[in-house]
Amino acid sequence: MSGSMSGEKEPVLLYDTTLRDGAQREGLVLSLQDKLRIARALDEFGMPAIEGGWPGSNPKDIEFFAAAKKIRWERAKLAAFGSTRHKSNRPEADPNLNALLDAETPIVTIFGKSWTLHVDEVIEATRAENLAMIAESVGYIAERGRELVYDAEHFFDGYEADSAYALDTLRAARDAGASTLVLCDTNGGTLTNRMSEIVRSARATLAADKGAREVVWGIHSHNDAELAVANALAAVDAGVRHVQATINGYGERAGNANMVSLMANLALKSEHKVAGADRLADLSTLSHEVAEIANLAPDDHQPYVGRSAFAHKGGVHGAAQVKTPRAYQHIDPALVGNRGRLVVSELGGKANTGSRAAELGVELANSGLDSKTLSALVKELEAGGASYEGAEASFELLVERHKPDYAAPFKIMDFTVIVEQREAAEPRAQATVRVQVSGEDLHTASDGNGPVNALDRALRKGLGAFYPQLDAVHLVDYKVRILDGGSATGAKTRVVIESVAGGEAWSTMGVGENIISASALALADSLEYALLKSGGSVERRSERNVPKER
Repeated sequence: MSGSMSGEKEPVLLYDTTLRDGAQREGLVLSLQDKLRIARALDEFGMPAIEGGWPGSNPKDIEFFAAAKKIRWERAKLAAFGSTRHKSNRPEADPNLNALLDAETPIVTIFGKSWTLHVDEVIEATRAENLAMIAESVGYIAERGRELVYDAEHFFDGYEADSAYALDTLRAARDAGASTLVLCDTNGGTLTNRMSEIVRSARATLAADKGAREVVWGIHSHNDAELAVANALAAVDAGVRHVQATINGYGERAGNANMVSLMANLALKSEHKVAGADRLADLSTLSHEVAEIANLAPDDHQPYVGRSAFAHKGGVHGAAQVKTPRAYQHIDPALVGNRGRLVVSELGGKANTGSRAAELGVELANSGLDSKTLSALVKELEAGGASYEGAEASFELLVERHKPDYAAPFKIMDFTVIVEQREAAEPRAQATVRVQVSGEDLHTASDGNGPVNALDRALRKGLGAFYPQLDAVHLVDYKVRILDGGSATGAKTRVVIESVAGGEAWSTMGVGENIISASALALADSLEYALLKSGGSVERRSERNVPKER
């Protein structure tokens, strides 16, 4: 990269907005547990700033920030997002601003209007009123000790329409106490050269103000013209040091700037320091983990982290790759946790599975598997629909079950599930399960509001007689993905569930053409994993509490 980036080592702060702006993607619905899982993954990776949501807009985001207060964040600062006050409210009486304070985050991000079109026709305020709304809202939050990030919505469109007024909105925020001014290409239609010109001009103009207070400049780019990443990098080249983006480019319409590509480009192709660069080899894992949590198929062709990003299909390319891997690769794929491969005959693979086992603390030397055999096994299972990216507990069990001395704590022998729908009544389900523990067979039955709920309750009822520690295990999320949509209702499905106990969370999966069977596999893995981590010893209840055989 050229310009001011060349030879510099100024840090660039990455600000992730997957949980707020990314969640506006059509078809993406995140539960509270999803949001917390993604936030924890981002924090573990080293993301310095995570925008958790808009607490003034919906109950789920309020619940997120309430839950976040109880979590120890190791590397990230959380940010709450909201708008300037309503034109009819005083700041102290504005519910949105007070919800931002109630979130108790170290960073608060407020957006305001930069484009006269929005001032005149959307919020229907006078231009002077809009400047007052910006200044008073920023001041109200900043005076209460929060780090204030101001998002200048539609700044580039506003600059083209009336540059003087757009710059005045920035001055209003800066002079009221904003520490960061973020220029937003909200409609995503600005071309890269023009964006660079506007960023440089805006920075120079405000810096020339008499007694101007120094601020950090930021960029927030959308991908409607497929330029979001390029525009963000151009803005950094023009002096921006705060970059907002989303994992995998999730976002409204065509999406946002892709944080994964931005981080890789900045860490590997510029002189700038970025947080998370020390974990760059985990970038592919992060990308795929977030996709699994969001219940979206990972994009195989996504730059840097996609399965096909370093794939080569025969001919000249394939022959060259065998001799010199870097002949047709712009970086070593291992730098971002990916790998090169030939489409016809895949190369490598054992390093990938071996590394994942090591990350989970599983020692292959004691499992009866070597990394090559494990890699081949994983490939075979994933070809059948399995996916261990978002089901690490099932992967760990896969390895554990190959240990010579491993004994499964229980075995499901058979089960039956019946769903009943009667006129004018809620549907009910009943499940019967025969489970074997320590050579004993136990038949149990239970009902539930659905087949999976009934099966879960029946399984726990049987196992609870032997393992009361399972009472602490709770299922908190359940996802189903259709693997071959062409088969319609007969399609093979993958079920992924998340469970928690004692503050720990884990995910397991099951695959099958029958959704109930796939669910049973995922449930069984979840409970077996809990027993593995707790020692798996039988702690049988008193005889009077053991369910009778039916």
